Amino acid sequence: MFLPHFRTLATYNRWSNVRLYDACTGLGDAARKQDRGAYFGSIHNTLNHILVGDRAWLDRVEGIDTGPATLDAVLFDNFDALRQARAAEDDRIDRVLMGLDETRMAGDLSYRNVAGESHRTPLRLVLTHLFNHQTHHRGQVHGMLSQAGASPPELDLIYYVRTL
Repeated sequence: MFLPHFRTLATYNRWSNVRLYDACTGLGDAARKQDRGAYFGSIHNTLNHILVGDRAWLDRVEGIDTGPATLDAVLFDNFDALRQARAAEDDRIDRVLMGLDETRMAGDLSYRNVAGESHRTPLRLVLTHLFNHQTHHRGQVHGMLSQAGASPPELDLIYYVRTL
């Protein structure tokens, strides 16, 4: 019941990330790293934050304890390495979703946040947050692309659905 929806969101996520990174590739490194007043400052830092968030949530879903991470960590200073890591994380999202069944989806996820606080949340809401978080921050990058003079791509879900 839930899995087809989340698998659609995963393919939409990949589609959006490819389009967004393609648009960012047209900018030079200095333009991607320029502070544009966004929460994480730059396009580059915001893309890193999306990856940090994905890794933290997927680690929790998989039961991997990687320890606390800072939400503003710059995992990759090099844009090409960041793009490769993004593609690998999108593969991981697919693998994680393929490993879930409806029984697990109907259950809760117990985890610790980056502050070490324990939480218990329905897994379907955790996954909803994962995809919503990406969309939120991709929107920030979209706005920063406009500030940088680049043409931001269409990223709305409905545009993706129309490609199917």
